[in-house]
Amino acid sequence: MSGQETAREFTAQMAVRRGRWRLYVVLLGTTERWPEHSFNRALPVPTFTERADALSALGFELLPGAEWTWTEDSETHGDPSSAVLLIAEARVRSRAGVGA
Repeated sequence: MSGQETAREFTAQMAVRRGRWRLYVVLLGTTERWPEHSFNRALPVPTFTERADALSALGFELLPGAEWTWTEDSETHGDPSSAVLLIAEARVRSRAGVGA
């Protein structure tokens, strides 16, 4: 055994909540608190570079070839007349030497 830690893979998501964009990493299968970063604004949408910097500060990076995908949802589940929520997501991995 080499003692080298293997990077773990997760999904990062980003959505507007309470008037500002929030990026968080979904840590399914753990009891850990999900790491998150707030951009403190609703507009403009955080750039790719801002998202990468936020992920890095949280100890994560995009998987090679990963892209952000966008999904539309309703604010009130099952109510097609409610406000639209945009949710972005991308596959990420923990960075070497950083616990996830």
